[in-house]
Amino acid sequence: MLRTFITSALFLALGALGGWIFAFYPVPLPYMLGSMAASALAVAFLPSSITQDSKPPVHLRTPFIASIGLLIGAQVHLETLTSWQPIAIIALMVTLFTPLAHWLNYRFMQRFGGYDVPTAFFCAAPGGLIEAMTLGERAGANVAILTVQQFLRIVLVVTLIPLLMSIWVGHPVGSSAGLSQFSQAASSPLWQIVAVGAVGYALGLMLRIPAGQLTGPMIFAGLLTSTGWLPLTLPNWLIILAQIVIGTTLGLRFNGLSGAIVRRGLILALGSAAVMLALGAVLALLITSLADVSLSAAWLSLAPGGVNEMSLVALSIAADPALVTLAHVYRIALTVMIMSAWYPRLSRPLSPRA
Repeated sequence: MLRTFITSALFLALGALGGWIFAFYPVPLPYMLGSMAASALAVAFLPSSITQDSKPPVHLRTPFIASIGLLIGAQVHLETLTSWQPIAIIALMVTLFTPLAHWLNYRFMQRFGGYDVPTAFFCAAPGGLIEAMTLGERAGANVAILTVQQFLRIVLVVTLIPLLMSIWVGHPVGSSAGLSQFSQAASSPLWQIVAVGAVGYALGLMLRIPAGQLTGPMIFAGLLTSTGWLPLTLPNWLIILAQIVIGTTLGLRFNGLSGAIVRRGLILALGSAAVMLALGAVLALLITSLADVSLSAAWLSLAPGGVNEMSLVALSIAADPALVTLAHVYRIALTVMIMSAWYPRLSRPLSPRA
């Protein structure tokens, strides 16, 4: 226990160093990508005697995920809660995107990966990493391949989205756009931040909604802020710490994976991510033509990354993070429903013809 704690603390320090180094260069989301790169390289090249106890510090990750929810909720205004048109349009596009992306991915994994039906189907899920692995294991999918493909989906989308957006706008995104507002005002007392986060986290657990550790604090902070009861202002250092913790835990997931499995999975994940991001871009353009939503917010709402990671990207570039988070919570819930209802039909043997 003590060894695991010390090892995790060292990897977090290494992740912080990687983020600090990346911050000197024009890199989007430097602290998250830098810490992810540092921890991934460490588990790849350090002796196994050191890395065998390097597990993602889940208990440490949770409060920082909750802090992202607070940061998003603190930006919610009453207009956001009453503007139903953008929410309805994005929900409609997510409803179109999710099954179509899943089906295209499924055919892609079968044809180019040569995976069997359960492995290809659950590898293709555009969300719900934990649910995909749980349901896939029950269905007889190859858990090692499934873990790699689902994890690489998140890593690639988290990496590619900020890079592509940086190319689009002509400068690195995520370095200051969404953070400047937090550094310009004095932050709320720490006890208020902790209290709102704890109540929101408990609310998320009770509601049992996807990503409740993020969504609960976001909803509670959003209600307090939008009604004027307790407007929250969170410090800039909090989002930097959140990037470091989330990035480090992502990088640590490479631990124990063979080079051959990672290389094969990476090639397939690149093709899969390209298909989903292109589909998302087309639907995002449609969203902007139907509702008053920026292209960055629309595309992020359809990007098949992790809800925590995509919310952090949206927060860092000030791309309507509350709307993006709601879209991803819905995407995950819809993906889980599709996996639960669609796979039994897909795997059912065809009845013999009379």
